[in-house]
Amino acid sequence: MAAPPYATPLQKSWYYALRVICGLIFFFLIAPIIVIIPLSFNSVPFFTYPMEGFSMRWYEEIFGDSPQSLLWQRSIVNSVVIAICSTALATALGTMAALGLTRAEFPGKSLVMAVLISPIIVPIVVIAIGVFYFYARIGLASTLTGIILAHTALGVPFVVITVAATLQGFDHNLVRAGAILGAGPLRVFRKVTLPIITPGVVSGALFAFAASWDEIVVVLFLASTEQHTVPRRMWSGIRELLSPTIIAAATLLIIVSIALMFTMEALRRRGERLRGISPG
Repeated sequence: MAAPPYATPLQKSWYYALRVICGLIFFFLIAPIIVIIPLSFNSVPFFTYPMEGFSMRWYEEIFGDSPQSLLWQRSIVNSVVIAICSTALATALGTMAALGLTRAEFPGKSLVMAVLISPIIVPIVVIAIGVFYFYARIGLASTLTGIILAHTALGVPFVVITVAATLQGFDHNLVRAGAILGAGPLRVFRKVTLPIITPGVVSGALFAFAASWDEIVVVLFLASTEQHTVPRRMWSGIRELLSPTIIAAATLLIIVSIALMFTMEALRRRGERLRGISPG
């Protein structure tokens, strides 16, 4: 995109310099990811360039039938189950909380919102310690249910924030119109409210999924050997033996994260089109 024709020479220089600076910053942030992905296809167990050759052996160690491969596969299954279940719970609870907080006025509303989004603010180690001691008392430590509930608490703030932001421009007269026409609250929500706030709900769900998919600190405190997730298995591998298999697993995590990022961008553009804004 060229600089505006009416820009002065100084403005044009800053226009292009700003883009170069942004490009360098982006490269600085993305370079570590770009570097490790090719190494997951290296034919030898070295983390250096140039690569000796191309091979899928490290991915075969994840998806093969050896005892080590079975551990990786169990970790993938655990990660998927935990992420899906915690995302479903976080989306439902976060959406209901956002609807209540945006429609109602009551004393202490700001305090309730602060409590709901506190998992984003409080250091994750503090949360993990508190969750561990609480779950140990009620028998949820070292269980898949406990990890799902803990990840749900971490995902709810993302859903609350995105849905509440979507509801800022929501016309509540549509809800009143549905009620006047005889529709019950549940039907009004399904037919009127939910279709309009769907981009925000799905965006919040994707953030909650990503938070669960990449989370390791809570899992370190709560998970037994049977509930290891992919990040937890990678942590164990780094401590015991640094293998390119870990880079292959990291590449899979990166691919999932990139897919989520593109999905969220598509939802953002869809939301802009629904509001009559040209996607930028």
